[in-house]
Amino acid sequence: MTTDRQEPKYLFSETQVAEKSQLARRFLDTRNRLNENVDQADNYLVKRFYNLDHNTYMEGALSAKSKELMGLVASTCLRCDDCINYHVIQSYRLGATAPEQQEAINVALIVGGSIVVPHLRRAYELLAELYA
Repeated sequence: MTTDRQEPKYLFSETQVAEKSQLARRFLDTRNRLNENVDQADNYLVKRFYNLDHNTYMEGALSAKSKELMGLVASTCLRCDDCINYHVIQSYRLGATAPEQQEAINVALIVGGSIVVPHLRRAYELLAELYA
């Protein structure tokens, strides 16, 4: 496995995403506010997990965009709306097209079954705002 990891090159900042989508803005504002509480707790294990998460999504043998799309599939199968929003936004920031994101969600639908449909609907609402 390659150890040559690089930070992803985002095409859009979080600020630009928040300006484009009210849903994204609400999600990002809430996430940042809640993360302040987590940061204040200064929990060593949480910091280690966040570090692992950060390093997992860096550029490597797989592109960061591909990893975010895989994260979108897994999050949709797990029915985690916050996670879905996060990966839709990150994929968008990394240049994923709407059809790429929709295809990833299609994979999740097949793997996860019809129980993911309510989450798919909310994901499509965010996609509609981002790609309008």
